[in-house]
Parts: sequence; C-alpha cells; structure tokens
Amino acid sequence: MQDTFDLTKFIFGRLGWDAIPFHEPILLATFAGVIVGGVALVGILTYFRLWGSLWKDWITSIDHKKIGIMYMILGLVMLLRGFADALMMRTQQALAFGDNAGFLPPHHYDQVFTAHGVIMIFFVAMPFVTGLMNYVVPLQIGARDVAFPFLNNFSFWMTTMGAVLIMASLFVGEFARTGWLAYPPLSGILASPGVGVDYYIWSLQIAGVGTLLSGVNLIVTIIKMRAPGMGLMKMPVFVWTSLCTNILIVVTFPILTAVLAMLGMDRLFDTAFFTNDRGGNAMMYVNLIWIWGHPEVYILILPAFGIFSEVVSTFCGKRLFGYTSMVYATCVIMVLSYLVWLHHFFTMGSGASVNAFFGITTMIISIPTGAKLFNWLFTMYRGQIRFELPMMWTISFMLTFTIGGMTGVMLAIPAADFVLHNSLFLIAHFHNVIIGGVVFGIFAGLNYWFPKAFGYKLDKFWGTVSFWLWSIGFWVAFTPPYILGFMGYTRRVSHFDDMSVQWLFQISFLGTLMIAGGIGALLMQLYVSFRDRNTARLRDFTGDPWDGRTLEWSTSSPPPDYNFAFTPVVHDNDTFADMKKNGYQRPLADFVAIHMPKNTWAGFVISALACAVGFAIIWHMWALVIGAFIVLLGTIIAHTFNYKRDFYIPAEEVLKTETARTRMLESHV
Repeated sequence: MQDTFDLTKFIFGRLGWDAIPFHEPILLATFAGVIVGGVALVGILTYFRLWGSLWKDWITSIDHKKIGIMYMILGLVMLLRGFADALMMRTQQALAFGDNAGFLPPHHYDQVFTAHGVIMIFFVAMPFVTGLMNYVVPLQIGARDVAFPFLNNFSFWMTTMGAVLIMASLFVGEFARTGWLAYPPLSGILASPGVGVDYYIWSLQIAGVGTLLSGVNLIVTIIKMRAPGMGLMKMPVFVWTSLCTNILIVVTFPILTAVLAMLGMDRLFDTAFFTNDRGGNAMMYVNLIWIWGHPEVYILILPAFGIFSEVVSTFCGKRLFGYTSMVYATCVIMVLSYLVWLHHFFTMGSGASVNAFFGITTMIISIPTGAKLFNWLFTMYRGQIRFELPMMWTISFMLTFTIGGMTGVMLAIPAADFVLHNSLFLIAHFHNVIIGGVVFGIFAGLNYWFPKAFGYKLDKFWGTVSFWLWSIGFWVAFTPPYILGFMGYTRRVSHFDDMSVQWLFQISFLGTLMIAGGIGALLMQLYVSFRDRNTARLRDFTGDPWDGRTLEWSTSSPPPDYNFAFTPVVHDNDTFADMKKNGYQRPLADFVAIHMPKNTWAGFVISALACAVGFAIIWHMWALVIGAFIVLLGTIIAHTFNYKRDFYIPAEEVLKTETARTRMLESHV
C-alpha cells in the first residue's frame, strides 16, 4: 500500500509543539532568560543606533584582526554555556547518592553531559585558539592580511552557525544522549530515534567546514606571505605551532566530515556502515572518529605551546632557549599524533602486538612534549623574570600540565589502561591537560595580546583573582576523580549507591564553584579594564607594553587596518628585539597607497543559509531543505560574480594615520 502524500509533514517534518520542552522547568527558565537577554540586546543596539556599525565594521568585515576578536567573543559566550553544563553535572553528582535521585533525570543528564563535551572542545577551545591564530599570525609574519580574506569571514560564520544549531537544540527538540563522540550503535536510529544525534551531526558538519577552511587559509598565509628575510627558521615559535596545527586540521577534519556523513546516512537512508546487521561495523566508527580525535587534542595544545614560548621569552627578557629543538619537537608531535590514536580503545580486544605498538608510540610522544618544558625552564634560568599575568599562567600551566602528562603516560600502559580507561581517572587526566594546557594557554594569550588588540592592558587585580581561583579550583575539582578512578568508579554515571564516597564528589563540586568564581573574575576583569581603559595604569600608548620581541609589537595598539605601512624586512628570530637593539627608526614619509580586500556580505548570508539547511535536515522539513539549498547554491554562484573585492587605502590616509602615531609616541616617551 502506498503512503499518501502529507503536505504538513513535507513542510514541518518532525517539528511540532511537543518538540518544545514545556515540562522541563530548568529549560523553560533558561529559555525565558535567553529571550529577555535577546530583547535587551536588540533594544540596546537600536537605542544607540549600532546596527549599521555592527553590520559594516564587524559582520561583513574581512579584517583578520576583527575576525580574530569575534572568534574570541564566540569562545567566551560558549564557555559560559559549556560551564553551566559542567556545574549542573557536578551538582547532580554531589547530590545523587543512595535514595536521592538528584535534580536531573537520566535522559537530561546525558544530554547535558554530551553538550558539555561538544561545546567545550568545538565551540570554546577551537574558537579561542583559531581567534588567537587569526589575530596574531599575520602580524608576526609581517603580512597585511591572510591569504584568502573572504574565506576567513566565511570560516568564522560557519563555526558560529554550528554553535547556533547547538544552542537551538536546547529549546527546540533535544541534544544527543550519546557522549561527545556519539558512538554507534547508541547513536544509530534504533537506539536514538529522536533529533538529538542529528543536531550533533549537523552542527559539527557546518562548524567543521569553517575550521577546515580556516586551516587552509592559515597554512597558505604562513607559507606564502612572510615578510622578506623571514625564512622558515626565523619564524616565531607561535607561527610554527600554528602551521603544524593547521596542517593537522587540514589532514584530520575531512575524516570527521566523512565519518559523520556516514553516520548521518545510516540514520537518514538506512545504509549500514555502522549498524550491527547487514555487514556494518560499529568499531569502524570508533577507529575513524579517533583518527580525527587524537590529533584534535594536539590541534588544541600546540598553539598553547606557541603562546607559552612567546610569553616566556618576553617576560624573561631573553631569546628562547633551544629554538631549533622547539621547532623540531613541534613537527615531531604533529607527525606522531597520528600514531597514538589507538590508545583510546585498547580495551576493544586488539592483540598484544597492536597494543604494544600504540602504547610505545604514546610514550614516545611525551618526549618532545617534555623537551619543550625543559626549554621553557632553561629560558627562565638566569632571566629577569617579570611576574605579569601571562607569565603567572605559564608557570601554573607547567606545574599542572606536567601531572596531566604523567597520568597520560600511565594511561598509555596497556595493562593499566584496561583498568583505568572507563573510570573517572580518565576524566581527571584529560581535563588536566586540556584545562592546564589549552585553557591556561588561552588565558595567557588573552592577557598577553589584549593590549595589542584594544590599546589597553587587562586589570591585574581581577586577573590575579581569576588566576588563583582557576589554578587552585582546578586541583580541588579534579583530584577527587583521580582518587575515585583508582577506586574503580565508572565515568559517565549520574547516580551512585555507595554513600562512603559522596564527600569526594562534594569536594569536587566545591572546586567547580571555585572555577565558577574564576570565570566570574575574568568577566569582572574585562569590565573593569574597559571602564578604566583611559587611565595611565592600563592605557598602552607605545604599542609595546611588555617590551615584546616579535613583529606584532612594532605596530600601534590597536594596529591600523593595513597592519604595516611598509613591509618589514627580517634579519633575526626575535625580529622586533633585533630592530630595537640596532636603533631601528620608523619610516615617516614616502608612503604609497595600500591595496586591501573589501568587506563582503556573502560569508554571513551563505553560513546562515547553511544553518537553515542543517536545521531543516534535522527535522526532516524537506520543503525547507530543497528551498534553502537552492537559495544557498544561488547565493554562492552570485558571489562568484562579485569582482569588486578590493580597494586602495590612499597614501594621504596612511600618512595621516602614521603621523598621528608619531605624535602619540613623542608625547609619551
């Protein structure tokens, strides 16, 4: 019997009133808060007539500096969402013992759990890291912009639209209940018939396109657009780590795209890639996702290593010890990160030889990582260390990360891994390296380059409060899981029967509250710094507040649109330190018109349409899928006919900008 055509179903698919969680008080309160906040934001933008400026200067901007700042804002907003999930989980675990079921029902806990992992990795760590690379790399290599300015804008908006889809799942439908890597058969259509896994697939597919294109963009920028004289071995370490990171992105993200596409096809078209019947193999998914997943953790940590290298060199006032070994260590980590993925599932029953190989490779990768630590220590040795905030974060990282690395090597011992892999020990380990490495690195970079981006420093008092709350709060939150892991307590569990260990979960909850205080202090730091930005304590007139050593500190704070009036010529590793030592004088005349890329609407519009297509596929709204996809293709084709993509900044304007900077420098000698 043939199904009759249902127009309502063709238009609305699975979407109905039952998709909105009226029965979940937590979600309704959040929804109400978001609506009130959204209305207030629209009101402020309208009242102060900021819409035009927002569209012209930010949304359509293809200036790498503004895009870098927008990435950072996205990371900060999503940090608040991801941390709210963490706080809910920790509260639930501190309460849910014995007869007390806690306040989160199991299905809701599993959604929170999955969303936390996905948001923190894809929409906090990645935007922060990409934002810093976007902002700093062109300035460090003496370039005016990135190689493909339009792609840069498009990458950012695709990443943002992926985040928008995840946020939509909070209020329309549900999110995946599968854990952050969505292993089949749990993520298959039989075990998860709802829209949660589809939200997961499509938000990551859309954001992944953004990440992949930004990777291509930054590789070409670093290879092709370096200033004259800057050979590969004269690049700052942060540029090297960015290059290796982006090579990893370009090689790994297509794997993620393919594996999520196959999972999507299993769910939509009843193919059998990862099913338990008809020749499918769920283990294949696990293999494929970790071939992306393990390099991903190095994609996050390598830029942080670059930040620490810049910070240590600057605040010790001397050249980085062992520059060449740093470069080689970074490249070795890049290559080896492909050989270590299997330790994520020793427990799947591989033979002894396979387990031994991957155990050894995992231990080998700790050698170049450890070498970096010694290089930073030797740079500090006999240096005039200035304990500014970036340096404090670096030292906290070195202590925290060392322990995280050691527990990682413990997990690389196959025999130990069999026991520890599915316990809370593993959770403590990867939070140890991701928070102690990536998050502390991001905070070091934020405090270090903030004056360059905005022309004023961040407030030291609130920064110090945030630093201590994060550094101590982290250990209070994650020492108990290490202990519980050794006792055999399983991860991913929302309720425990054994009352004797409740106190450990409560201590962990206390640590999470301290970290919440650290995030609050960070927001306070941003507010106080903005309020006092014109005071002598915070304002940066010189463009070089830290006595920096690399090229970005030679420009004004914030840098002009064109970055450099004349392309700098490089003679040494620490380019700017070398220029200062040899009495470099800024050119004050003979400026020429500068060729620059033009703003474009296309990146934002194409990404918004991609988001609409994703939302429509999730809900099986086939009419919208077809309509939005045709408009999407039409917009892309229309954009290819836009030939007005560049303009010239006239020489008079360059002269005016540079003269204003000269006057400022003379008045604040």
